[in-house]
Amino acid sequence: MSKLQYTRDNRLLFTKEMKKEYTILCPMMLPIHMKFLRDILIKHGYKVELLDTTHTQIVNEGLQNVHNDTCYPALLVIGQLLDAIKSGKYERDKLALIITQTGGGCRASNYIHLLRKALKKNDMGDIPVISFNLNFMEKNPGFKITPGLLVELVYAVLYGDLLMLLSNQTRPYEINPDEADRLTDKWETKLSRELSGRTILNNKKFRQSMEQIVAEFADIPVKRVEKIKVGIVGEIYMKYSPLGNNNLEALLQQEGVEVDVPGLMDFIIYTCDNGATDARLYGINKGVSILTTLLKKYLVKMHNMLIDAVKTQSCFHAPSSYDHIKSLVQGYIGTGAKMGEGWLLTAEMIDLVNSGVDNIICTQPFGCLPNHISGKGMIRKIKGNYHNANIVAIDYDPGATRINQENRIKLMLSVARLNLLKRSANGKP
Repeated sequence: MSKLQYTRDNRLLFTKEMKKEYTILCPMMLPIHMKFLRDILIKHGYKVELLDTTHTQIVNEGLQNVHNDTCYPALLVIGQLLDAIKSGKYERDKLALIITQTGGGCRASNYIHLLRKALKKNDMGDIPVISFNLNFMEKNPGFKITPGLLVELVYAVLYGDLLMLLSNQTRPYEINPDEADRLTDKWETKLSRELSGRTILNNKKFRQSMEQIVAEFADIPVKRVEKIKVGIVGEIYMKYSPLGNNNLEALLQQEGVEVDVPGLMDFIIYTCDNGATDARLYGINKGVSILTTLLKKYLVKMHNMLIDAVKTQSCFHAPSSYDHIKSLVQGYIGTGAKMGEGWLLTAEMIDLVNSGVDNIICTQPFGCLPNHISGKGMIRKIKGNYHNANIVAIDYDPGATRINQENRIKLMLSVARLNLLKRSANGKP
């Protein structure tokens, strides 16, 4: 057994010896993306297990170990990790946990401290917690984000964004049921082998793979009829996690809706861009700004490859570029509003309406101040400028009933159907 090592502030370290012996448990957020991220970490010598549990005991664990004033994503993430530890499935003295940490003003940066507090409360303080961050916030001898690992993670995020986009744009129109899901599964398996293999990834192969994926989805037989389109925006965990949003995408798909979920890469570029914003507006972190600006340029370049790949098939709607999305918030909210999803949330709603997705669900944890400002707080102004916008904000919380959430969503869909009928009657697309 590895000897436990601590920092001066009494933080338990994840050591090099632990890397060889310990299983790292990772909470779930994006089902496709997270599988790719897991495979890459395994390739780099980490023993990672992705948690896909969704039962009610997760919420119970969170309620018992996290103050109920803390936002719902923290409650779910910590509850899922504690539930896994207590399940008896894993060797208790060879476990580690991993959680993301952005370093911004959102409470999400403190999840890691809440998790450690919960571990100590349950006499599990000897389980190390790894901070996954790009801000040099916490360092561990046994876990390092190298340039090679970072590049592979970028490929993984973009592959995940592409499969999510194409499957959502194909599924509602497919003639043969589940064909889009089968093709998604096929490419998940193929890309997992590619990302976890010894082959050195490069941009040329990446571009070819993306174009092949787009071409194969374009070959799926479809019947293009006008359907309701619904965009999903909001707090990042609520927007993407089926556990957090009560399988929102599945609910909408059952209603015959085309779902549009903005990709993860936009959020990643946004977090890099914040460094330059701090330097421009406040004159701080100028050194960090140079590094983050260079990283942003690289990420924008890679994201544009995805956009160009989607554009090779005219049957698909390509996502907007980051710079275009950022330009949309002028007159709505300043780019200095960057707590949580900040101005990006407002921009995503405007971009969706501009691209013909009039119906939007803004998912937010109850009491999330950044989301109530840049999400719910912007709805009235967006509707004032876009009279066709049909936006509903849905709060998620342990005390919020699923039936109430679904009733509000179905009310929004009934308005969407009425608007669709009116457009059809007037001969408008």
